Amino acid sequence: MNYKAIIVWFFFAGLISLKTSAQENTASTATTGIEIVQEIKKPKNAQKFNEKDFAGYLLVYFKDKDQSAYMAISSDGYTFTDINGGQPVFIGSQLAEQKGVRDPHITRGPDGAFYLAMTDLHIFGKRAGFRDTEFERPAEKYGWGNNRAIVLMKSFDLIHWTHSDFRVDKAFPELGDIDCSWAPETVYDPVMKKMMVYFTIRYNNKECHMYYSYPDENFTKLVTKPERITDIGGLDGDITKVGDQYQLFYVSDAKILHSVSDKINQGYKTDTTRIDPEKVSTEAPNLFKRIGTDTYVLMYDVYGARPSNMGFSETTDFVTYRNLGHFNEGTMKTTNFKSPKHGAVTYLTKEELKAIADHWKVVQ
Repeated sequence: MNYKAIIVWFFFAGLISLKTSAQENTASTATTGIEIVQEIKKPKNAQKFNEKDFAGYLLVYFKDKDQSAYMAISSDGYTFTDINGGQPVFIGSQLAEQKGVRDPHITRGPDGAFYLAMTDLHIFGKRAGFRDTEFERPAEKYGWGNNRAIVLMKSFDLIHWTHSDFRVDKAFPELGDIDCSWAPETVYDPVMKKMMVYFTIRYNNKECHMYYSYPDENFTKLVTKPERITDIGGLDGDITKVGDQYQLFYVSDAKILHSVSDKINQGYKTDTTRIDPEKVSTEAPNLFKRIGTDTYVLMYDVYGARPSNMGFSETTDFVTYRNLGHFNEGTMKTTNFKSPKHGAVTYLTKEELKAIADHWKVVQ
């Protein structure tokens, strides 16, 4: 391959600029974009943050209209402001084989980095002109929304990101003819001392199950064969370590269920008690903690509502839950966006919150 041209991707509210070393008219990183880089080095001041270090929240989500991902910030965990004025930050057509991304999940590792994982899938690819068929492969055999890749990205500052579009089926042919690789999430495994990626695999257009694998240090690929999380089915798994236990929220029959184990990827038992208070279909549970308290917030995508919205419930014991309602219908608010889908929340230091707000010129 010819590597004379050094290509740097700049994303500006949906626009992309290409810069080569031969061009005289260079582009610069704007305060409204991110930059895709070949590699990132751990900053000297990078560290494992503790809860006392955090002062803000970062929400990632996607929208159906463009199959792209967005970011929003909050200083109190109640009111969130989109950082790019309602425009996507991670543009699906530039990041994914199917020209769309869904189900973004973000978390922080003990190295202080941000780990972003997304589903490579455009469910409206035919309508958008990216393919001639409704889905990538026949729905009769592979089902709705079939796909085979996940998007992996890593950053220390939320501006400079590495990017990999990883084909699960090609890397692990021993998995066979998979229908899908959906909703990847990342969590730190203290036993293996590695980040662990887990996601949904479906076969034969039937039952979904959650699988886990370990990525390389650069977060560009999975290096261990995905293994099934034992004793439980379902999809859209979300694992959070609380004390000495792992709280798993997941989806079955379009409702949020809960399980707990003292091991990160085994020992979960099925409990059919519905956790969310909705009377319509829900998916995409994500758990985050209110900084400095014993309260956890369970967020979920109420996709059965019209229009769709995010729902929220609070708990301190994972037995009883208090319904907080939906965005802009209760205590949880958005200031400049609506109808977010399949979101996830992580934490920011005071300095990071300010840096992001300054970079994207956000007024909170």
